[in-house]
Amino acid sequence: MSRIGKLPITIPENVEVKYQDSTITIKGQFGTLITELPDLVIIVQENNNLKVKLKEETKKVRALHGLYRTLINNMVIGVSKQFNLTLVLKGVGYRAVVQGSEIVLSLGYSHPVKIEIPKQISVEVIQNTTVNLKSCDKELLGLFASNIRAWRQPEPYKGKGILYKGEQILRKAGKSSKK
Repeated sequence: MSRIGKLPITIPENVEVKYQDSTITIKGQFGTLITELPDLVIIVQENNNLKVKLKEETKKVRALHGLYRTLINNMVIGVSKQFNLTLVLKGVGYRAVVQGSEIVLSLGYSHPVKIEIPKQISVEVIQNTTVNLKSCDKELLGLFASNIRAWRQPEPYKGKGILYKGEQILRKAGKSSKK
């Protein structure tokens, strides 16, 4: 049995959980998240806790136990607290601006890069080079951040690119001259 899967999920006071026909709906102050669960997993609600139980003890089902417990826990945390990600633009002339429902990035290309912002994500730009992303859906937030980052991956020679806050780039030495 999974160590993570056995742990109970604590439900905060302002979060409402509904489980019906393998669909779990979690509603909180920051939004509502809905997920389809496989028929192999059962959700049991006791007081202010949720437990993920298995219908059968096969290897395939045990592998999914911790996964679905973590996905449900992330949903509960997301609707009650929200998830934050910060991206830092490093490079001469790199900057970001939010225009309506798009984020416009100047990344050294001949044209500005325009990326549509999903409705569940809020974007805030601080001092042109720091982008704060907030959402209740952790999966969507990570996917959107990686889509932004894919336009300029950090490079090891000058350290330029789009970095996650606190990320360290292993720097390489450039070419050395022969004497």
